[in-house]
This record gives sequence, structure tokens and C-alpha cells, in this order.
Amino acid sequence: MNQFKDSGNGIVNRSFKFSLKIIDYCTVLENNKKQNMAYQLFRSGTSIGANVAEAQHAESMPDFIHKMKIASKEASETAYWLSLCKESAHYPDPETLIYELEPIIKIVNKIIITSKRKIADKP
Repeated sequence: MNQFKDSGNGIVNRSFKFSLKIIDYCTVLENNKKQNMAYQLFRSGTSIGANVAEAQHAESMPDFIHKMKIASKEASETAYWLSLCKESAHYPDPETLIYELEPIIKIVNKIIITSKRKIADKP
């Protein structure tokens, strides 16, 4: 059993599986001699899941929120790189990755908002 893929936590599972797909896409980019883009995309795309996983062991709610905010920023950066690939004539189509990233961004941002509310609602 993989503790990230089969964790029972939706965003942990989803971001882990997304990271695996990013790795595959970056391999295709490298094979097409697009190493610079592969490096940028690999770094930001796999960082989303790494930060979500790290947040699961946060020391406090503010620490959890901070780690999820980093995941959100990395997701936004990944969306940028994928958009560049999509718009470039010489890159493989990343449409599936863009489609899968959209709900990750929404879920992470919703988690941040909900977590902030929990802090604000504490007496």
C-alpha cells in the first residue's frame, strides 16, 4: 500500500497521482529536448503533492495553512508552465494535465479558506 496514493485523503491521493503524471509528461519533454521546461514543470508540478503531504503533519493550524498556501502557489506556477506548453507549437499537448490541475487548485484553495475560518471561529 502506498501511503500517498491510498491514504484515504482525497487531496493527498489526487496530488500524488497528478505528480506521477507530471513526471511522465516531463519525461516526454526531456525526450523532445525540452529540458528547461521539463525542469521547471517537474519542480512545480511535483511540489504541489509534496507540500500537501507535508501539511498533513503540520505542527499547528497556521503551519497547515502555510504549507497548503505553498501548494497553491506551486499549483498556480504549474498552471502557467502548462499553459505555455499548450500555446507553443512545439510542445506535446498538456490538456489532460490542465484539466486535472483545475480541481486540485480549487480543493487546495477551499481547504485554505475553511482552515482560516476554523481559526477565526475559535473563541
